[in-house]
Amino acid sequence: MKYVAPRWLPGGQLQTIWPALASRRVFGPRPRYRRERWDTPDGDFVDVDFLEDDAPLPPAAQRPLLVVFHGLEGSSRSHYCEAFADWAREQGWACALPHFRGCSGEINRAPRAYHSGDHAEIGWMLQRLRASHPGPLVAAGVSLGGNALLRWAGEVGELAARDADAVAAVCSPIDLAAGGHAIGRGFNRQIYTRMFMRTLVPKALGKLAQHPGLFDRHALLAARDLYAFDNVFTAPLHGFRDTEDYWQRASAKPVLHRIRIPALVVNARNDPFVPAASLPRSHEVGNRYVTLWQPAHGGHVGFAHGRPPGHVRAMPDAVGGWLAEQVGAIAAAGAQSPHG
Repeated sequence: MKYVAPRWLPGGQLQTIWPALASRRVFGPRPRYRRERWDTPDGDFVDVDFLEDDAPLPPAAQRPLLVVFHGLEGSSRSHYCEAFADWAREQGWACALPHFRGCSGEINRAPRAYHSGDHAEIGWMLQRLRASHPGPLVAAGVSLGGNALLRWAGEVGELAARDADAVAAVCSPIDLAAGGHAIGRGFNRQIYTRMFMRTLVPKALGKLAQHPGLFDRHALLAARDLYAFDNVFTAPLHGFRDTEDYWQRASAKPVLHRIRIPALVVNARNDPFVPAASLPRSHEVGNRYVTLWQPAHGGHVGFAHGRPPGHVRAMPDAVGGWLAEQVGAIAAAGAQSPHG
């Protein structure tokens, strides 16, 4: 990915904040979604938004499906999700945007939420989408969603091809310890940590009201950063001993070498959340299926382009284009096969 930030938007912090707040997300009308509620195997639910388009489209069997997994406290209305949906609409692709539990505007039922290594949930969602969509299926995950997506691909190895043809992760903290410590320091702590805690804590308290005694309320209210929050809430509710155990076992970086479908890993080297020193190098991954894009600029899910206020389609265009290339390569290989 060859990306250079515009001169009017210098530095990783501005390249993170401005695109999320002010840059243009779409080139067409704001995406319209149709929502489906899916019952989960454990008696809970998730909400999945599907892109709707008034334009005549080819049959589903001829259209690829782009699945977009959002980041921490994101939704189908996050700036990057709308930008990906806009790209899919332009291409004539179908697009599905699943919500992690509790992120669709309604608290989920089970005594759990979601987390960065939720690969079983990713796998279940992709399996269900694959079963209902006869055409090619590719997936992009942003930040937390990207780590979980890569973790799934690494965990299942060659079996991933049953449910997805290619995957991409954008600005994902695939070394969760490095990212977790980075977001808890200095400017990051004052801005991003406070932003996330502003929604995470009320959601956790809502979960405690549903399930009294689920965790220590006083310890949660005393938490001032994501490390402490994960120690009280995220880790114990999802089967981890503590924050350190969670960050270690949920990180995707250690399993990149096990991925067996085309996978793109995009990280800006000036991402405030993801230290450049923690990013993998090609020789460390040692996997022909994994492509690393590490541009110098972009911030955290920023990649603004053009004149002020700019737009955020540069990253979805590049990532979507790469995914489209994988779909084309798979189709070409199938056409050349004697069984194709």
